[in-house]
Amino acid sequence: MYGLDKGEKATMFKIIKEMLPPDVRVARDAQDLLVECCVEFINLVSSESNEVCSRGDKRTISPEHVLQALKDLGFGEYIDEVYAAYEQHKLETMDSPKGGKWSGVEMTEEEALAEQQRMFAEARARMNNGMNIQKPSDSDKSVES
Repeated sequence: MYGLDKGEKATMFKIIKEMLPPDVRVARDAQDLLVECCVEFINLVSSESNEVCSRGDKRTISPEHVLQALKDLGFGEYIDEVYAAYEQHKLETMDSPKGGKWSGVEMTEEEALAEQQRMFAEARARMNNGMNIQKPSDSDKSVES
């Protein structure tokens, strides 16, 4: 299933279970299918976000690029809910004692881009069942999806 580890699968299964009434059970193969659909949706939105970013001659995908990608893909009716979830996430990570994974970390745009590309490469490798991670070249103007 796209190289997701047990913890990632467990998290996805937990989300699925929490979204359903307590008396509803989901077969394991249906859970797997739902997770695969989620991964494909993320790939689609990531790819389109990258296209939006590239059209704007930007090198780093921003939340605005993701929201525009949702609109371009025909998911405009979800933008308000997605934006609200994003704002809530920002509030929660600011208020947390740790301040989130990147709290206090100052990066240049180039460093942030390199880190973003590295993380996307790792995610692609996991999805491709652990095939080797390709390091993005300096000539890349946008994040590959």
